[in-house]
This record gives sequence, structure tokens and C-alpha cells, in this order.
Amino acid sequence: MTTTTTTNAERGNMGEMVRYFLRLGFLGFGGPVALVGQMERELVNDKKWLTKEQMRETIAICQSLPGPLAIQVGIFIAYLRCGFWGAWAGGWAFILPNFVIVAALGALYVHLGDLKAVTGIFYGVSPAVIALILHSCYRLAKLGMEDWLQWAMAAVCLAVTVILQAEVALLFIGAGIVGIIYYGHIKRPGVALQFAVIPAAAPAVAPVATGSTLGKLLLFFLKAGSLTFGSGLVIVPFLEQGLVQQYGWLNEREFLVAVAIGMMSPGPVVITATFVGYLVAGFWGSLVSTVGIFLPSFLLVLIVAPLLARHRKNPNVQGFVKGAYAAAIGTILGASFLLGKIAIGDWLTALIGIVSLAVLFRWKVSNPMLIAVTAVVGLIAYPILQPDWVLTGLK
Repeated sequence: MTTTTTTNAERGNMGEMVRYFLRLGFLGFGGPVALVGQMERELVNDKKWLTKEQMRETIAICQSLPGPLAIQVGIFIAYLRCGFWGAWAGGWAFILPNFVIVAALGALYVHLGDLKAVTGIFYGVSPAVIALILHSCYRLAKLGMEDWLQWAMAAVCLAVTVILQAEVALLFIGAGIVGIIYYGHIKRPGVALQFAVIPAAAPAVAPVATGSTLGKLLLFFLKAGSLTFGSGLVIVPFLEQGLVQQYGWLNEREFLVAVAIGMMSPGPVVITATFVGYLVAGFWGSLVSTVGIFLPSFLLVLIVAPLLARHRKNPNVQGFVKGAYAAAIGTILGASFLLGKIAIGDWLTALIGIVSLAVLFRWKVSNPMLIAVTAVVGLIAYPILQPDWVLTGLK
């Protein structure tokens, strides 16, 4: 297998890599799992930038870290491809199109008072997002799930995620340690245990209540990016508690619109932070919120990536990766269930979800095409059916 040292990674073309992530940021829909699935399909199968094993390791290590999964996978791939500066260039190229689109929507919302079409689009698109997540999760399971123990760990993580309605950081650490014990050499745990402890040692940044609004926004989203595990799909309860209940920056309706914008826009779901920032403090609020939510991902991935590159053939590291990967699959499925409670509320949304999933398995339909078609369905059907459950509260 090709080694993943920085020296070899620099053989990649920086301009080609940046263009790829700009395109992915502009056209990648469906949330973290769909985006990761798209990267796996395009970069492993089509472009051959990574091997299947490298992609599996990348997903496992990024899922075991706090912060948004899709961005971290993108940063790590850019690091493997073009080194340290490539990680910064590729990561921010991935984020930039989302930031521009969502900040513009925030400006429209503030100046027009509401985005009437948002509810109708959300109605049609959100069940298709669930289908995208499930289809991508199927692809990821085929990529890295190998035996009964991984599936057992995935089932436990799924159940815990659904019961607690949140991802639990210790699940990833615990699954990684189980992987070390079962797959690795427990008598040589030093490197892997050091590797496993890194996420737990992530710096805690408290949202201090003093200072300017911009400072509070920055610290709040730094905390969200540093301490919230997994994806934007289950970061919603944390954001709702802070933005609505703790600080009172948004009311419940505004918060749900922000979540809808994050789901419907291309790129990572946590781009919701940009919309929230604009509502709270205009353009500069959107900028500092975006930096806050994503900066920890760069720092954490770039700290861990060299360690993984040096020790990835160690049996204990490989065992940790297998355990963390299984935890990722389980929590993603649990998050799909939680998000489905918000996205599917009547016969039409259930039908959209089922048909979308069938189409994804039967034909190679692009994510933007699926999102566009279901958005039109939502815009047409919502005024006719007038369902009263859409964007009325977290179910």
C-alpha cells in the first residue's frame, strides 16, 4: 500500500485538489455521510487519489474526533494529497462556497423578514437527505465493516444514540479500545492508547458570557466544533440549547429555519453556523461563527494525521481504527433515525424518502439532481397539503 507520509502526499497537484474541493463545496448535498460517500466514490473509485484502506482509516480517525465529519475527512484527504498547506487550502476551499451561499441567504432572511420558500423546499428535500445518508452509509459499511464484532459495536452505538438522542464521545473511544483488545496486540498498547486519548484531551473552550457579541459567537462555535462529536445531524440539540435557551439569540422558529438552511445548502450541515451568525451579528457574525465551528477541525486533524501516518501499520492502531469505524456506522444510523423524526411526518415525505432511496440504489443519480427534483416537489405540494408539522418544532 502507498505510504501516507507528507513527502509522498506532496506529489499531488495543489490546484487540482483545490478545484475539486471548491466543486464539492458547491455541489455536494446530503450532509456529512452523503459527502463522505461522494468523496469515497470520486476519489477512491474514479480519481484513485486514495486506496480503500486509506479511505477507511481516514473516515475512522475523523469520526473519532470532535467536530463535523465531512470537513475533517476533506482536510485529512487534502493533507494526504498535498501536505500541511494543502490541508488548509483544501479545507477552506471546501467551506468557501457554503459560506457565500448561506451568508447570502442570511442577508435575504434579515432584509426580507422571512424566506417563504424555505418551508416548502424543506418539506420536499429533507426526506431525500435521509435517503442520501442511508445510501452513503450502505457504501461506507461495504467499505469498512468486516466481521460480527464491528456490527455488534455498531448496533450498540446505534441504540445509545437513539436512546440518548445525541452522540456520546466515549462511544468512539470505547469502541476503539475494544478494537485494540480484539484486533491488536494488547501487550503493546502505547501508541494506540496515546492515539485514542487525543480526542478526550481536546481543549475545552467555554462560551464566556462577557465581551462582545462577536466574541461570544466565536467562543460558542469554537466549543461546538471542539467538543461536539460526529456530524451536524446530531449537533442540533447542542446548538438549540445554546442559541435559543442559553443566549436567546434566536427564537425556535428562527433556529429551525437555520437548521433547514444547513440541510438544504450544499456542503456540511454545520454551515448552519454561518446563517446563525448573520442573524445575530450580520456579516462579521457569519464570518466569526464559520471560523469558530471549523477551526478546531483543522487543528485536530493536523495534530492526529502525522501520528496516524507514522503508526498506521501498528496492529493496535489498526484495531482502534476498526472499532472507531464501527462506532461511526452505528451513530450515523442513529443520527438518521433522529433526523428522520424531523424530516418525515406524513405520507408524502415517507414516499419521497422511499422513492429517493430506490432511485439511488437503482441508478447513478447525482446528489444535486435529486435535491433539485425533491425541492420542486416540496414547493408544489406544500401549499396544497399545508402540513402543520413542518418547521414547528423539534419532534
